[in-house]
Amino acid sequence: MRSTRIGNIAVPAAVVLVVGMLVIPMPTFLLDALITINITGALIVLLMSMHVSRPLDFSVFPSLLLVATMFRLSLNVSATRLILTRGYAGTVIQSFGHFVVGQSIVVGLVIFLILIVIQFVVINNGAGRVAEVAARFTLDAMPGKQMAIDADLNAGIINASEARERRKRIASEADFYGAMDGASKFVRGDAVAALVIVLINLIAGFIVGVVLHHLSFSNSINKYSLLSVGDGLVSQIPALLMSISTGLVVTRAAGEDDSNFGSDLIDQFSKQNRVLFMAGIFVAIIGLIPGLPHVAFLLVGTVVAVAAERARRIAERKILEPPKPETPSQPTELTPETLAGEMKVDALELELSFDLIDLVDPARGGDLLERVRGLRRKIASEKGIVIPPVRTRDNVNLESGSYVIRLHGVEIAQGTAPMGHVLAIGDGIEDLPGEPTREPVFGLSAKWVPAEFRHLAVMSGVTVIDRSSVITTHLGEVVASNAGSLLSRQQLKSIIDVVKTTDPVVVEEIGTAQVSLAEIQRVLCDLLDEGVPIKDMVRILEAVTEKAKQTKDYDSLLDAARVALGPAICSIYATDSVLSVITLDSTLEHALAESLKPGEDGLVLTIDPQQAEIIVAEVTRFATEAEQQGKSPVLVCGSRIRPALRRLLKVPTPRLGVLSTSELSSQVRLNRVGVVSLTGVKAA
Repeated sequence: MRSTRIGNIAVPAAVVLVVGMLVIPMPTFLLDALITINITGALIVLLMSMHVSRPLDFSVFPSLLLVATMFRLSLNVSATRLILTRGYAGTVIQSFGHFVVGQSIVVGLVIFLILIVIQFVVINNGAGRVAEVAARFTLDAMPGKQMAIDADLNAGIINASEARERRKRIASEADFYGAMDGASKFVRGDAVAALVIVLINLIAGFIVGVVLHHLSFSNSINKYSLLSVGDGLVSQIPALLMSISTGLVVTRAAGEDDSNFGSDLIDQFSKQNRVLFMAGIFVAIIGLIPGLPHVAFLLVGTVVAVAAERARRIAERKILEPPKPETPSQPTELTPETLAGEMKVDALELELSFDLIDLVDPARGGDLLERVRGLRRKIASEKGIVIPPVRTRDNVNLESGSYVIRLHGVEIAQGTAPMGHVLAIGDGIEDLPGEPTREPVFGLSAKWVPAEFRHLAVMSGVTVIDRSSVITTHLGEVVASNAGSLLSRQQLKSIIDVVKTTDPVVVEEIGTAQVSLAEIQRVLCDLLDEGVPIKDMVRILEAVTEKAKQTKDYDSLLDAARVALGPAICSIYATDSVLSVITLDSTLEHALAESLKPGEDGLVLTIDPQQAEIIVAEVTRFATEAEQQGKSPVLVCGSRIRPALRRLLKVPTPRLGVLSTSELSSQVRLNRVGVVSLTGVKAA
């Protein structure tokens, strides 16, 4: 709280005072104190830049660099005012001038110019280039990093808050390097300004000394050159420190969390002890050459060799030392929130055996997570439902090359994808080497062929599928078959909120018709379970709310939604505007209608079990014959018996669409492929 108060009041006030120093004259004692503060602050910044583990740990540096540059220039202006008006600019400038210039003005000017060249040409130019390249590379890498975060989020490796934190870190990193690219120009301009100010002090001081103070030429040059060089030095030394800090910050690569420049330097040099030892021996050998300074080379070479040997022993000791036992972490407090988080069951999980982990590792060419992400996008565009993130994890208990798909924690499907193999499907797989199997979605005959025979399989004319595609296709089929189970009430609320932004009247009518979210969710879940997309939410809600004003019977609400989506439902099964239909004999349909009785989930058929088996067998026979001819048949019946008949056929023929006559679109032509007839159907 106290630091916040200081940051909100003291720092802005200090910045305003820095600007005020450009026009307000200052006494010499205050100038001495501010120059000392300037040098101290630059030294502190240099040490901080050496101790940060990541550049973002010093993210305030670009703004600090601007303020420090303005502070230095303000001191230059104040010193120039005192030099030209009083011929004296304080003890610090006077001392620096005497210490460096001594008895030779030329030496002082040369040293000052060398400092300018070091700062401007070497350090600042390199730091600016590094900042520019880092900013460009950081911006170019942002899309890839964002995709990696999305993949980890979809796989359940990180949660939403961690994903937001990582995205924020990436944005901050891009902003930091972009700011550093511009901030490095401040230091370059500061070097130019310092050179110009010294020249102005020299020329103007000489004129003032001769014209106003009637000094001789030599006295005027000695006096004002000493002050000008002293002023330049007291400003260039902290400027040089800030330039070095800039270079250290922009060239600092992220190390361990507790590392810094000094520890990384010693650690990395220590790991290369052989190089150090060879360098020390080589320098010592040079010291033996006649004519060279033997003591210096021999001393330095010996020191380096001894340091290398010591580093080698330390490294060996670390290897031989047993790892320190981990300090047991404090037990997590068993709060209701903690227990609730541990008990949470993911809606959709994909468990992989240990040898399938390469499929989710981008470094090893794995693209399974990216394909799963594409699958979610595809289902959203086709079905109108955003499925929850797929939690991908490894399971050491699974057999080699196997995977399991779980829905709400329950295993619902499993398959195999052996490492180093591809799946071959089609005629001719008998001649290929490999292990026979069944394609997991449609149950077709297939074979896992070794990857080295992939080209042979392609040349044989069979379809070749990689392991990631097999798993993704299987997962997509499971999701499509159980889409209704994945539509939560919270997701429905989000969908209705989106509809509200475009069609608010439709959402308002939901309240008017007194339709609950549970009733709408049940209708949508049944539509999804029967393979009907729910993308046209406006039309679905309009139909359900309109019907709800007359009755709250669930089958009636579902039938109203299906009638509204009739053309879309027909288009799912129609081929070239032709719909292959299986119909019921009028006698059978009348008997089924007479057998309807209310049940817990709606109307049910109360017919004899043997007769039900006959109906199922007949429908299955007609559907199989049509599918063998490349058709997608549907069963068409009256709207009253459609829900009950669908419940009867759901398990034996899950892919067969059951449509009511009111759902048929006038834009499709009907092609009857069979009529189911039965006699003697009696109500139970």
